[in-house]
Amino acid sequence: MRHVPQQLASPRVRLVDYGIRGMHLAYDLLDEWDALVLIDAVPNRGSPGTVRAFEADHESLSAAAGLDAHAMDPAAVFASLAALGGTPPYTVVVGCEVHSVEEGIGLSEPVAAAVPDAVQAVEDVVARLLQPVKGG
Repeated sequence: MRHVPQQLASPRVRLVDYGIRGMHLAYDLLDEWDALVLIDAVPNRGSPGTVRAFEADHESLSAAAGLDAHAMDPAAVFASLAALGGTPPYTVVVGCEVHSVEEGIGLSEPVAAAVPDAVQAVEDVVARLLQPVKGG
């Protein structure tokens, strides 16, 4: 998040790094949100550093996890939100394929090199979400 331009924030856009505070995000989502953009690591499918933006499948994610106040992955956040009686907003995930899930400090070389692409993907997703609905 520190690489996302702060000027992207506006009265309609909040930039928040929840880090490991998944339950905090679940509680915040009890307020009405138009959309949520999650920036996260995604599993390595053979192309570490590849950035993808995709719509989250709330039903599959929520069914895959139970209520866990200490979990921080999107599935646990959405399951916690459901347990609290909330409904998730339209959600887009901007994810970068990891190089390794072994413990360590810092980003791997392919993931570090993908940061500018990830920032651009976030800017593109937010711009698309802020466009007025046509014909509505």
